[in-house]
Amino acid sequence: MRYLVSYLNDHLAGSVGAIELIDHLIKTHEGEPLAKFLSELRADIIADQDVLKKIVQRFNAEQSAIRKAGAWLTEKIARAKLGMAGQKKGELGLIEAFEALILGVTGKQLLWRALNASIGSSPLLRGVDLTKLEESAIEQIERLEERRIEIAREVLLRAK
Repeated sequence: MRYLVSYLNDHLAGSVGAIELIDHLIKTHEGEPLAKFLSELRADIIADQDVLKKIVQRFNAEQSAIRKAGAWLTEKIARAKLGMAGQKKGELGLIEAFEALILGVTGKQLLWRALNASIGSSPLLRGVDLTKLEESAIEQIERLEERRIEIAREVLLRAK
């Protein structure tokens, strides 16, 4: 049980970092179509984060404040690195930010799949549709990748 709670808390912390990064990108692109896209993605990630919090509670476990603080700090460091590459429209850091988000959402997809394969029939997960959550994560990845490719075309073609 200890390993499961640790695993869940790692993913919960990752969602904290993702939301922080998205919040920063929304501010950076305020008034642009990208901000609307990111706001919709943020809502999806918060909904998934809420499910994950409920799962942690069902296992009578605590959310790890230390892991969340670590994720928050890691996002700030990553943001500084991305900032050097630029996060505005037409800059390389924006591509890297989207790649980081894709990696995080892919991790979430794999979390839902692992839970479904291992403890999906547990009474503690009753009412949690892990298959639907995995499908939602895949859809989020596809949306992110589509937008990342658009940004890459703009940035990398200009760099020729």
